[in-house]
Amino acid sequence: MQRNQARELWVKPVPELKYLNADNVSRYRLIMRYFYENHSKLRYWLKPEEVFSGVMHYGLLDDYTEDQCQRDLEVLTEWKNLTSRHDGGRAQSIEEYLRKRFRYQMTPYAIEIERMLQTLEQLQGYGGSLEPALLERIAGYIAQIRQAEGQFAAGAAHQLWRDLQSAFRQLHESASDYLASLQTARVEELMLTDQFLIFKDTLTQYLRDFVRGLQQYGVHVEAMFRQTPQTVWQSFLMALVEDEKRLPMFDNPLADDERMALHQEEWQVLEQWFVGSATEASDVLYLERQTKDTIARVVRYALAIQERHQVGVSRRRELESLGLRFLELDNPEEAHKLGAYAFGLYQTRHFQGEGDASSDAADFSMWDEKPIVRRLRSRSRGQRKSGGTESIRSTRVQRQEAAKAILEAKKREATLVKTWIDMKHLRMSELPTLSPEQRILLLQWIGRCMVNQSKLARTPDGLEIRLILPENGERTRLQFTDGALEVPDFELFVEEVASS
Repeated sequence: MQRNQARELWVKPVPELKYLNADNVSRYRLIMRYFYENHSKLRYWLKPEEVFSGVMHYGLLDDYTEDQCQRDLEVLTEWKNLTSRHDGGRAQSIEEYLRKRFRYQMTPYAIEIERMLQTLEQLQGYGGSLEPALLERIAGYIAQIRQAEGQFAAGAAHQLWRDLQSAFRQLHESASDYLASLQTARVEELMLTDQFLIFKDTLTQYLRDFVRGLQQYGVHVEAMFRQTPQTVWQSFLMALVEDEKRLPMFDNPLADDERMALHQEEWQVLEQWFVGSATEASDVLYLERQTKDTIARVVRYALAIQERHQVGVSRRRELESLGLRFLELDNPEEAHKLGAYAFGLYQTRHFQGEGDASSDAADFSMWDEKPIVRRLRSRSRGQRKSGGTESIRSTRVQRQEAAKAILEAKKREATLVKTWIDMKHLRMSELPTLSPEQRILLLQWIGRCMVNQSKLARTPDGLEIRLILPENGERTRLQFTDGALEVPDFELFVEEVASS
């Protein structure tokens, strides 16, 4: 009931925000800021003369009077930014008492509004950070809940929940803000400058450390969620509700079923962030992908800057100096040595064939051999063909041999598939020595299943393959005719289904 009432507020106006855009916004803002500063100092109830003195102390208003301040306080009270109470204790006479002197205090809405405004004033860019330590803390909190199995001391579940929510919120918001800051136009301009090369390596290492944290702790948390019965998490939420019932709440306390429903929704959000759902991947994978894309973008910008520096660089002086050195040499032997130092070895793919040696002497140099003359054709796309005709080369024999090899491979694969269909259930640790062809097919099936959230895949041949992960992460060693491979002890269920 109370949650439904809260939802009704979503479509109603908020009078507490009127003072931010009213005609006398400067006066209202200063009054509310003065109240907020005193609220931070634990001074809650203020008299009108104190408010007037504090506002004038800012030195931002001219021709402001106490009567105007009194009217502004009444307007803010009408807008529910302030609440008032009669201050008759210090009246010196009946007339003063009848004037209804008031003291004023901020409402909870006004406190949050001023807190938000103060945060916005200090905001510069997106901020945020990437902290793998938060992932480690979240994994530790989840492990504590799992190990407790519903047995919590008084107040322990509430404290653990606050720590978990704080770390999760900080991780989500800080990572989102930091990656968003790298997408701004200002950062894009910075990445195009030469100064970006100075901290490129530091930024890349920072992002890679966060990716490693996601891969290490994200998978660990996902495994705990998948392997732990829901009754363990339900017991923790029940202990949390009991702890919250012990807290003295005066403002609209929630019923037990409403508290439980609220925490179940919050827990579901936390679980989906690490595990995902049947239709969507987890936010951990999305965050990892976005971070990797940022790393790739940083590297691309750095390479573009380096290439820009290299474009247009003239090597005329270097080549002139090298040419003068060649001219100063007296014999070909020295020229060959200098050429070897300057240019290194030639790429052998540019040479073709072997010539007939004119001498078998061991000390006969290759430079004394006669050149091998080869006719080179132009590689230009605009080269015109000669007017002569050329015969058409037949590749029928090669195509027949290739088709025969493919059909034979398909036949061997079909025989293997039929054998595994008859077995229906394959466990890695129970398989005999396999051939390389069997290894390729088996890894293809495992790869198809691993990329799906349901660990279920269908092949073009009409096979349905279901992969079962080992419960405790057991591993086994597959033996092949050409080596061995260590893999998790998967189970595969192979079934032939009718094609749709």
